[in-house]
Amino acid sequence: MLPPVSDIRLVLADVDGTLVTPEKQLTPASIAAVHRLHAAGVRFALTSGRPPRGMAMLIAPLALETPIAAFNGGLIVTPDMQPLQQKTVAPELVGEILGLLDGDLSVWLYQDADWFVTDGAGPHVAKESNTVQFKPSVVPTLSGITERVAKLVGVSDDHPRVAQKGEELQARFGDRVSATRSQAYYLDVTHPDANKGGVVQYLAAHYGLEPSQIATIGDMPNDVLMFERSGLSVAMGQSEASVQAAATHVSASNAEDGFAHAVDRFILG
Repeated sequence: MLPPVSDIRLVLADVDGTLVTPEKQLTPASIAAVHRLHAAGVRFALTSGRPPRGMAMLIAPLALETPIAAFNGGLIVTPDMQPLQQKTVAPELVGEILGLLDGDLSVWLYQDADWFVTDGAGPHVAKESNTVQFKPSVVPTLSGITERVAKLVGVSDDHPRVAQKGEELQARFGDRVSATRSQAYYLDVTHPDANKGGVVQYLAAHYGLEPSQIATIGDMPNDVLMFERSGLSVAMGQSEASVQAAATHVSASNAEDGFAHAVDRFILG
């Protein structure tokens, strides 16, 4: 049985593909929907594969006061960017992961709040820089960076190859890592507990809620883990079939203000 709409006390949303448009913009409808949640006494929180700084531009317009879960939950910070919890990839695994990704996919590495690449003109680097509003540090090699690695990302426009590498990594490392796609062209590799399902658990404990009192909204395979842990879930209209099948409801796409539609129809009623 689904929880009554009035039982939802917190909404956790993905950012790219969900809260923002394909052009990475917040719409007036999305901003207004979040403020309607506030007015109804429902907390609103964000989780994303982005680094913390990549969500800083969302804090003021959405009046965020909740913890922000960056790197799919690998680093949780306050709205003023103070760390609350960090889960990093085991240092002894970083080199092996790089070896499995390099050559097949372009690789990015995030250490603490820093973003490292070996090719500043590589695929999607400029796009990501524009999205998160800061540029990466370009280094000759990622080898040797093994401590405090929050996330490694394999990047390619060969989408089946990205999916295949994720399967290979998960088969190789099992429960020692989490390897999920945050976009069709991104493979995010994090600590095994640094996933969006873990974010639901963190927020439930932080606010003394039951998971059934949390609603989640997302669009990609890495959002399914938070769907499974929450009482109500909404997949965006442009999501692939497996993501939609895992959700309680399906909204319109992020090009059609699907986030605002989800809030008004499925959460606030």
